[in-house]
Amino acid sequence: MYGKVTVEILEHLKTIVGEAYVLVDNEALDKYSHDETEDLKFIPEVVVKPRTADEISSIFKLCNKNLIPLTPRGAGTGLSGGALPVEKGILLSMERFNTIIEIDERNLQATVEPGVINQVFQDAVKEKGLFYPPDPASKGSCFIGGNLAENSGGPKAVKYGVTKDYVLNLEVVLPTGEILWTGANVLKNSTGYNITQLMVGSEGTLGIITKAVFRLIPYPKFDLLMLVPFVSAQEACSAVAAIFNAGIIPSAMELMERDAILWGKRFINDTAIVIEDNTEAHLLIEVDGNDIEVLYKDCELIYQVLENFKTGEILFADDSTQKEKLWKIRRVMGEAVKSQSIYKEEDTVVPRAELPKLLKGVKEIGAKYGFKSVCYGHAGDGNLHVNIIKDNMSDEAWNNELPQGIAEIFLLCVQLKGTISGEHGIGYVQKLYMNIPFGEKMLWLQKQIKSVFDPNNILNPSKMFP
Repeated sequence: MYGKVTVEILEHLKTIVGEAYVLVDNEALDKYSHDETEDLKFIPEVVVKPRTADEISSIFKLCNKNLIPLTPRGAGTGLSGGALPVEKGILLSMERFNTIIEIDERNLQATVEPGVINQVFQDAVKEKGLFYPPDPASKGSCFIGGNLAENSGGPKAVKYGVTKDYVLNLEVVLPTGEILWTGANVLKNSTGYNITQLMVGSEGTLGIITKAVFRLIPYPKFDLLMLVPFVSAQEACSAVAAIFNAGIIPSAMELMERDAILWGKRFINDTAIVIEDNTEAHLLIEVDGNDIEVLYKDCELIYQVLENFKTGEILFADDSTQKEKLWKIRRVMGEAVKSQSIYKEEDTVVPRAELPKLLKGVKEIGAKYGFKSVCYGHAGDGNLHVNIIKDNMSDEAWNNELPQGIAEIFLLCVQLKGTISGEHGIGYVQKLYMNIPFGEKMLWLQKQIKSVFDPNNILNPSKMFP
């Protein structure tokens, strides 16, 4: 159904963005053919790097006229294949949209382009005493645009929420070429349908965001961090809800199974943090705020809760260096797992009190289908990253039997009142499982929304829906 990128179309693209930003050489095509999703690769016909919303509008009009598929891409750190040019066509890189346009200290807002790196944005507002909390593990390299597309969370989400909770307004180029703002730069808005929130988490299938207005909050002055070892991973999961039930809302609460933390330590060559032989899992717990005495009392209460569980010696991070080391181990776990083996990562999420049942079920399903899993994730909000390791599995079992096992994991999530992705999105690799959380009518409604925004299905096709 799709057209090909002809010589004439290439020349037209050069007139829109400039010859230097239309790439067809093999090295460029290969670079943009993959993201961090497993070992998948799809070669685009051309890579285009626009700089303005008007340029994207012109490209969309060209694509609609010739039925050329267009795949938007941020930093390429995605884990669901959302930026893979599955139908070839044009790969549209947003890397030149890299400006923090304004930090409005009077209104605690910022206007940002989508190619700004998350941590660059966080650091810029921190210099002014302000805080933008969403912080994915890849925050040092991922783009704000990708965070918007996937509604990214990260460790701070348990206290502060995810990307959608900070978005006030978006400038968007629709697939039909129109440029519009979706909302207003206000904290309350009850004017019509909430198109702003519809765009967040739509995985680049409804339009391309070219500017985002975020709300900011004051930066917390203090934080305390502890690493808690557990004899049982099930106990670690059970302790999560118990801490919340005691009235504590941590700023982060991360679960790390034994292999996850060992592989993370090895990946960064850490020898300082000792993992005892009888430790199955750890919780990394952080509290933050503006009154250090209150935070110490919170930690004392957490200690009291943990007395009801079988824990080892709790490590209390003494200084910023030790805190950074612990967080680095947690943030490199995805890369560490990837360096060990061929793997698949499933981004499961359930109500936090159901985490013990989810972890137990994952291990039982693994035993049934013969795969090993290494789990870690944002335990405070019930978001467990299940890394399935190929290890000694045969190719036949990996390709033909494992998908049934993954389906059973997702079915368990739904039975526990959860769903099949908390922050990584559906993209290309999870779309076949969308009939597990959604019935036929719900899928139909979502497809209808897609067709209204993108009648020719040229924007990021072959994503999200079976």
